[in-house]
Amino acid sequence: MPPETVHFKTKNQVTIPKAFVELSGLKQSDILDARGEDGKIVRVPTVAIPKDQAWHWSKAWQSEELEINAQIARRSVMGPMERDQALSMREGPHTLDTA
Repeated sequence: MPPETVHFKTKNQVTIPKAFVELSGLKQSDILDARGEDGKIVRVPTVAIPKDQAWHWSKAWQSEELEINAQIARRSVMGPMERDQALSMREGPHTLDTA
């Protein structure tokens, strides 16, 4: 694709040429990450994660997911258990509020 000229407008706005929009499959309201790489502005389509779901993408959670997937692959995952059996595996005293 040949380069196209883009004009920098008021309020720091630019218009992305139609050919680039079609090439990348962008739609109105899509989100782009903008970052500098080697003196260039790079824009990458991205997906926003709602704050109430961000925990799932934390390093700690993803690390645990990898460990669980490894356990599944080794077939070393315990099957379902009763409530009392699960509670007995916890460390320290426990109480269960069933109210």
